[in-house]
Amino acid sequence: MVNDYKIILASNSPRRRELLAGLGIEFEVRVLPGIDESYPASMPAAETAEYIAGKKAAAYRQVMADDELVITADTVVIVGDEVLGKPADTQMAAQMLRKLSGRTHQVMTGVCMTTSEQTVSFSVKTDVTFKQLAEDEIEYYIKKYQPLDKAGAYGIQEWIGYIGCTGLNGSYYNVMGLPVQRIYTELQRFTRRRSLPDCQQ
Repeated sequence: MVNDYKIILASNSPRRRELLAGLGIEFEVRVLPGIDESYPASMPAAETAEYIAGKKAAAYRQVMADDELVITADTVVIVGDEVLGKPADTQMAAQMLRKLSGRTHQVMTGVCMTTSEQTVSFSVKTDVTFKQLAEDEIEYYIKKYQPLDKAGAYGIQEWIGYIGCTGLNGSYYNVMGLPVQRIYTELQRFTRRRSLPDCQQ
């Protein structure tokens, strides 16, 4: 499927590495430090993840080889109109989980797939509903799992997802951090575009 390209996953996330590996393709992990992940305050919440993924892709575009395809991604949790990124500390993590408690929120992952010839970007949304979380459940989860590296302060595949998630509409893997089904589809399209004669592209 992807013999034309060397796949680069631009992420430190062990969950994203595990998910991409599940597609059965070979890839290399490469991470550039110090990429600015800010976004305009006026930007609609649903656009932020794809915007940040695009900023990450722009940084890699300067150093990538012609035969490489770089995958960048960013995941945010949206409750109401508020974007929840990664909590700075355990207190912020608890505040985030209280906001998600008893409500349906959206998990949005933006992805940018870049070669020297083209860039494709997209967002995938999943609706997640949590039961009303008790304070001792929130405290236990934060103390045991330290979810400071996760958007919205939780991992759906961890204890909090087992006891808290009452409904999910969309891709489960997207909530984990990578919409692998959509990525698989886009990788096929990259190969098709590259193999077509110039007059048909």
